[in-house]
Amino acid sequence: MDNTMSIKPKLPLEHLIHWEQQQGSTIWLRQPRERKLHDTTWTEALKQVTALAGALRHLGLQPGDKVAILSKNCAEWFITDLALQAGGFISVPIYPTASEDTVRYVLNHSGAKAVFIGKLDNPEAINGAIADTLLRFGMNYQSLHTQYDWQRLLTMAEPIEIELAQPEQIMTLIYTSGSTGNPKGALLSYGAYSYAADIIQNELNANPDDRVISYLPLAHITERTYVEGSAIASGATVYFLENLQTFVDDVKVAAPTLFLSVPRLWTLFRQNIIDKVGHSKLNLLLSLPLINKLVAAKIRKQLGLDSARMLGCGSAPVSPSLLQWYRRIGMDIAEAWGMTETAGLGTMNTPYRFDKLGTVGRVPLNCEVKLGDNNELLFKSPSLIDGYYNNDAATAEVFDADGYFKTGDQAQIDDDGYVSITGRIKDNFKTAKGKFVCPVPIERKLSQNPHIELVCVIGSGQPYPAAVVQLTEGAKLLPKTEVEQSLTDTMTEINVLMESHATLGGALLIAEPWTVENDVMTPTLKIKRHVVEQRFNEKIGSLRNEQIQWQQQ
Repeated sequence: MDNTMSIKPKLPLEHLIHWEQQQGSTIWLRQPRERKLHDTTWTEALKQVTALAGALRHLGLQPGDKVAILSKNCAEWFITDLALQAGGFISVPIYPTASEDTVRYVLNHSGAKAVFIGKLDNPEAINGAIADTLLRFGMNYQSLHTQYDWQRLLTMAEPIEIELAQPEQIMTLIYTSGSTGNPKGALLSYGAYSYAADIIQNELNANPDDRVISYLPLAHITERTYVEGSAIASGATVYFLENLQTFVDDVKVAAPTLFLSVPRLWTLFRQNIIDKVGHSKLNLLLSLPLINKLVAAKIRKQLGLDSARMLGCGSAPVSPSLLQWYRRIGMDIAEAWGMTETAGLGTMNTPYRFDKLGTVGRVPLNCEVKLGDNNELLFKSPSLIDGYYNNDAATAEVFDADGYFKTGDQAQIDDDGYVSITGRIKDNFKTAKGKFVCPVPIERKLSQNPHIELVCVIGSGQPYPAAVVQLTEGAKLLPKTEVEQSLTDTMTEINVLMESHATLGGALLIAEPWTVENDVMTPTLKIKRHVVEQRFNEKIGSLRNEQIQWQQQ
């Protein structure tokens, strides 16, 4: 592909106006409430956007003011985001699962003057983080006390006349997920975001007949660009979840044609299938001619993904064996790579190529990649952020003299330009032998074991690295000796391929689940390696000769 072609992206509000004119009476947003869909057409969406923006101006907020959005995904999230753009405000999304300390930090650091509060699982847990000086707006859900509810805002003032922003203006302040400490606020312009959303829409060939479901956090750039951005650009219909308990049913109702998930969820989907059918029985059924197609079709239907023409995976490393497993049931999952700092746009395995499985694809239009020192992936694109808010030192560190962003990821690039992520520089650690270990490739090999749900390899300053493991629910029901033998066999297979300093000393099996709530997982379901290191590094120091140790709750 010629990556030097030019493209002039449209701003999200331009797309909204276009689709309102082209298909105003068509349903755009479908929000389930008490198991009934509440629909918003393109015309209704535009009316709400202009009315909401007019209300905020009426209440004294000025263009350039920062306004936070604290809510799970919902139709009102999309409307609020576009209303802030219409009013010239800078949005500050906050993860709905963020701790009180994180919410307080983001609100204070960003200088937000108001906050929209919507769907939250435990609103009282973060109530103390919202200062009394902030204006509180409700998003049509029972949550925290607010000064102005949704319906009042929609009828408070005259709708605003939309004036489109300039591409160089800052659209949003996106805080990173904080996997290594306090989150940094990335300054993303209208031009950068719009470029990313339009390119992704083109790569996906998304169109008004497509259906997507928005469930990954909209505070994260992947969902904000791949789902919200591409849906606005393409005119696709967007469904939302009512809650996590209704996830499968909501996906079945949506019958998405495009579906994006993260490795953690793809792993859970597979494990749920295996737990229901049985690992050996499923393998047998999938190996039988004719029967395999019937079984595969039934699985896809049970997942609600039998209408999906494109499946994606991103946000964290994924084992190729997991993707190969899904291919057996007729589901080709394309990997993609991107970061907050690249507006989510990076590399994509589109159109899907099975021979490139294990790579994260190649760059699209006007994007460039190359390798720097220590095989660090360097990325250049019109979608790059302007820098970090109130942090010039961090900004200077991540851009080189030629304008390439230093991603922190180690990579390989093949002759066709397809990129493979081999690790993350900050994840590498030295053992007591004084040599570096790169944990990501080891973790990918370990994750092929069917009994492992989550794994993190640590060992800084220890004689040998070791695997800290969360077992699957199915594995917890098996005899310990069977599980231990399986894990030992996997470690033996890995160790014969490793240099001596990187051979695994053993595995520590953890009983307590890793969750966002206990601070081991980020809101995007990535493992916080530094937290695992702090909690378990001393405990793995004595592991030798592929020893298995069970850690009790």
